Formats: sequence, C-alpha cells, structure tokens
Amino acid sequence: MSEIPWDVYPRPRLRRAEWQCLNGEWELESGGEKCPVTVPYPIESGLSGVSLQIETGKTYSYKRRFTLSFEPGKREVWLNFGAVMRKAKVFVNGELAAEHDNGYLPFSAMISPLLRAGENELRVEVKNDLDPRYPYGKQRVKRGGMWYTPCTGIWQTVWLEPRPREHVTGIRAESKGAKVTVFVDGVKTGMLVVGGEEYLFSGGRAELTVKNPVYWSPENPKLYDITVTAGEDEVKSYFALRELAIETVNGKKRLMLNGKPYFFHALLDQGYWADGLYTPKGPEAFAKDIAAMKSLGFNTLRKHIKIEPELYYYACDRLGMAVFQDMVNAGKYHFIRDTVLPTLGVIKRDDRRLFRDKTMRESFLSGMEGTEKHLEGYPSIVLWTVFNEGWGQFEASRAYERLKALDPNRFIDSASGWYDCGKSDVESRHIYFKKLSLGKEDRAQLLSEFGGWSYKIPEHSFNLKKTFGYRKYSDRAEFIRDLLKLYLEEVVPLARAGLCGAVYTQLSDVEDETNGMFTFDRQVLKIKPEELSGIAEELNKAVSE
Repeated sequence: MSEIPWDVYPRPRLRRAEWQCLNGEWELESGGEKCPVTVPYPIESGLSGVSLQIETGKTYSYKRRFTLSFEPGKREVWLNFGAVMRKAKVFVNGELAAEHDNGYLPFSAMISPLLRAGENELRVEVKNDLDPRYPYGKQRVKRGGMWYTPCTGIWQTVWLEPRPREHVTGIRAESKGAKVTVFVDGVKTGMLVVGGEEYLFSGGRAELTVKNPVYWSPENPKLYDITVTAGEDEVKSYFALRELAIETVNGKKRLMLNGKPYFFHALLDQGYWADGLYTPKGPEAFAKDIAAMKSLGFNTLRKHIKIEPELYYYACDRLGMAVFQDMVNAGKYHFIRDTVLPTLGVIKRDDRRLFRDKTMRESFLSGMEGTEKHLEGYPSIVLWTVFNEGWGQFEASRAYERLKALDPNRFIDSASGWYDCGKSDVESRHIYFKKLSLGKEDRAQLLSEFGGWSYKIPEHSFNLKKTFGYRKYSDRAEFIRDLLKLYLEEVVPLARAGLCGAVYTQLSDVEDETNGMFTFDRQVLKIKPEELSGIAEELNKAVSE
C-alpha cells in the first residue's frame, strides 16, 4: 500500500498516464484556530485527525501548498475534486477557481492561468449547512437511530492532471449483442483500440463488433479494455457487454440479465465506516466488502442514498457485483408522513403537490441528472432508485420520464417503499414488520428493503447504550436459524411467484444500527458463508421455474 492509501488514480473509466495526487496533510482553519487535517476524510472522522463536531453552516477553510510534479508544456492543468460536502469555493493563489454546491458529485477547474512558477497555494472553503433543499442523505447533527454523523469537507480525492487543449471528456459504450457503439465526448475524430483491433471514429462515435463476445454478469464479470487516441490526448477505459430487459416468463414479469431471468439477491449498502465515516481508510476496503458479500451468496448491493468514489463502482465491475444506485434525496423528513402512515398501510398518495419548493426540486433533479451522467459508464449499475420512502418525493412519474430519456437501458425504481404514483419499471416494496408478500401492480416485483434484524456484538459496536434494529437477537444461533427460515420459507416462495429481487438490510452495522452482516468496524462477519450455502441457488432456480 502507498503511504497515502488514496494515492490511487481516482477515475478508472477515463485514465491518463500523468497526474498528481493532492491528498494527505492539509491545514484546516475555522474561527482563527488552525490544525492539521488528513484529506480525503471528513473532518468529523477519526481518520481525518480532527474528529470535529461541526457547527452547522460554519465555514471551514482547507489550505495546502503544491508544486507541479509534471511539466505541463502547452497542456492545460486541471484541478479535480471527487466530492466536497457541501458548498465549496476553491482558490488558487488567492484567485477564485471554482464553486460547487452538490456534496456528492465531482467538479473540476482549468487553473493554468492562475498558476505560478514553483510553489502554489490551494485553499478550499467549505460549509456543510445540511440545508434540506439540497441533496444531503442521512446526515444529521443530532445523529441517532437511522440518522448518522455528518461528513463535512473534502471526502474524496483531490488531484491535478495535464490535458491537451482538445481532449476527451467522456467515453460511453452501448451494446446490443456483440455490436457496440462507443461515444467519445470532447473530440470528434480519433482512434479506438479494443482487443488489439483498431477502429477510426468520427463525429464522436464508432461502431464495432466484439469477436467471441462474453457478457458481463456477477458470476462472470468480463470487461473489455479500450484505448482512445485523439490528437495529443490518449486515455484508457473499459466497457462490458450486458443486456437488461423486462419480459414475461411463465406468466410472470421478470427482470432479465443477458436474456435470462435473474434474481437480484441483494443487501442494502449505506457506505459508512467506523474510522472514516463516508470514506474508508483506502479503496481496497471496497473490494473487501464485495468479496465478503459474494462469499455469502449475494450478487447485488443497493447503494443507499449516497454516491461513492468511482473506485467503488470499478470494484463492483471487475469483481462482479450488480448495483442498485439510489439518487441522493433532498427534502425534509417528516416522521408522520414518511414513517408512521406508511407503516400503518397508507402507501398511496398523490405526490404532485408534495415538496413544492422550487430550489429543492431543481437541486434534486439536477443531482439526479448529474448522477446519471457521472456513473452511466459503469456496467455493474443495473437500476436507478429515484425516491426512497416518500422522502423528498415529488412528481415521481415525471422524474421517471426524465431519467428514462437519459438512460433507457437500465431499470428504474421511481418510488422505493411507498407512494407509488404510476410510472416505474418495478413495484418496489419495503416490508419490515409483516410477512413478506408481493404487490398488486402488473409490474416486475422488487422487495427493495426487508429484514433489518439486529444481532449486536458489543465489543465491535459503536453505541453500547442504544441499539437500532427491527428485531433484536442476543443468541447468534437463533439469529442464523430465523434468517435461514426467512429466506427459505418466505423469499424463495415469493421468487417462484414473481419476485425478482430482494434487498436485505444491511451490509454492515452503521453507528446505532446493529443489523449488518459485518460489524461497523468490519472486524467481524456475523454469518459464515457455509451457513447461507444454497440460498442463492434456490433463488436462481425459483425465477427460472
């Protein structure tokens, strides 16, 4: 491992040979007080070296000096941020270089005119106001239960990159069978190399046919490397052959992967870590999580109300883990509307007049479109979740249409849990307190949350006094017995009847929540692979009957 765990090229689908990592020790200032801080960890986290409880809306200033490690020549120098929570102003040598107000999406600035010979100063002002008009996820100053510690400041990689003035800004591939269309943004003409074969492209696109095609799946995550050369620019990327569809099989609507019914055997993945909160110590932690969940038989993770560093999706692509990707919610949570009434069975509601604040609506839709654009090239992502449990939900059918126009090739769950208002590729239900069952809509059926049972291991828990879970166990054998019974006696029969996927809550404990497969510190996997042996096979068999 490198000295800085995040000293890894952060953009796996658009890689250039030269770059400079700016992670590591910075200076943090607030209210005249200064201290060292380690980037890219939220300032509330232990790994940041600060562990600071923020004051909502207070400005924190990061500062560091740097000298270019490369000779730019005639190339432009671009400064890139993976994500900064939430509002950010970036200054290079005292001059404003960029502003950004989405805490989950990347942003960049061309800074060549602001650079000096030798040493330069970079300063980033951040403010995490947790304004519910903007995407904020499950952060809350008064954390507890299903609300978690905020994650303020720079929480993904900061880096520099030289690029020719005319350069590639994006690569995307669409496949139908073995025929692939590659779209190249930023330049019009150039050359692709795939599998040793050269292809000229013009108008920003090229058509090619893959010989002896191998299709991507969690069981066989085949990726095809691609090199794009355009003028003085050369970038490397990859794509996969992967087809999604909804078809009626034996009288039941099925989610299809590569022409066959597929059961998405899933876990909710909230992406929180005991030491780094939003950011694990290093990207190898993603691979560890994925490998552990695959060993238990799971093939899908629902990335819940968070967008990860791109290296997470790359790990899913190369290791074979399908992803249901949530959009990050905006909108103020209301306990009666968003929890009590749905729990009592009130799950139908007209959402056209909900959350009418113009700023909130625009920021959510902008974030939704930005998320699709940012992550569209990762083949592991098979489904987008627009709204979750009515939280921030407005005009879900229109949001579905808007997202479907951008990405017609993935499944869309427009209302996960309740407040189903019409247009969605799946009927998506959350069931925690009742026997599992299918919905009544003539759509593919998805159990997008269930379970959430707590088996707490105190010596590996965040909070010894409070425990959050939907059923609590102190005896491990009893927990395993009931979990097996839940799958074999409820989930598997529903899969035979039409269920296409089920998302158990959850991958790991998160602060007060102790309902994970992993403990929060990732030191203990509560279930042994052999104890769930056969469940995945039964589910796959069920959807083919």
